[in-house]
Amino acid sequence: MAVPKRKTSRSNTRHRRSQWKTTAPTLVACARCRELKLPHVACPTCGTYAKRRVLDV
Repeated sequence: MAVPKRKTSRSNTRHRRSQWKTTAPTLVACARCRELKLPHVACPTCGTYAKRRVLDV
């Protein structure tokens, strides 16, 4: 089994991790109440999904 020959330096570790980026979640407007919500998820404000009421809010 392969084993690293020497320890990875702190500089190289941080240089590699600097490429990890977060992205803001994509939001879409609800078709019924126009509130922002996650796509493909029932609206937490009015409880609809695909123009049908699925949650009791």
